[in-house]
Amino acid sequence: MFIGKYYHTVEDKGRVSLPKKFRDQVEEWVITRGLDGGLFVFDKKQFNQEIAELAQSSFTKKTIRDFTRLMANEAAEAIPDKTGRILIPEYLLERADIRKEVVIVGSISRIEIWDREKYHQYLDEISAQAEEIAEKVHDAT
Repeated sequence: MFIGKYYHTVEDKGRVSLPKKFRDQVEEWVITRGLDGGLFVFDKKQFNQEIAELAQSSFTKKTIRDFTRLMANEAAEAIPDKTGRILIPEYLLERADIRKEVVIVGSISRIEIWDREKYHQYLDEISAQAEEIAEKVHDAT
C-alpha cells in the first residue's frame, strides 16, 4: 500500500528519486499517463493485473479500447538505478506538464507524480468539495 506525500526535483535528464518508503516495496515499476493531470506509477505486477482485467473486457466496446490505449500506449518500464532514481520519458513529462519541482504521492495501489504547482491547484479545487465527494463515494459502494 502506498500512502504519503513527498517533494522531489526532476533532474535534467528526466530522472527523479522515488521515496525510499516506496522503493522498498517494489523492484520494477511501470510509469504511464495518469488521470486528472499527473502520472501513474504502478508496481509492474499491479499494472499487468490492471491491463489483464481490461483485456477481459470486450474489445468491441470503444471505451474499453480507448482506455486501454490511454494506459498502455504511453507506458514505460521504470527500473530504479542504485540510488533509487527512475527515468521519466520526455513525452510523459510533457504530457503532465512536469517541469522541475514535483510531488510524489501514494494513492493506495499506485504512486502518482505531479508537477508541484499543478498538484496543489488540484487539491485546492477538490478540498472545498471533500464532504460531497465522500458522500458520492459512499453511495457508489
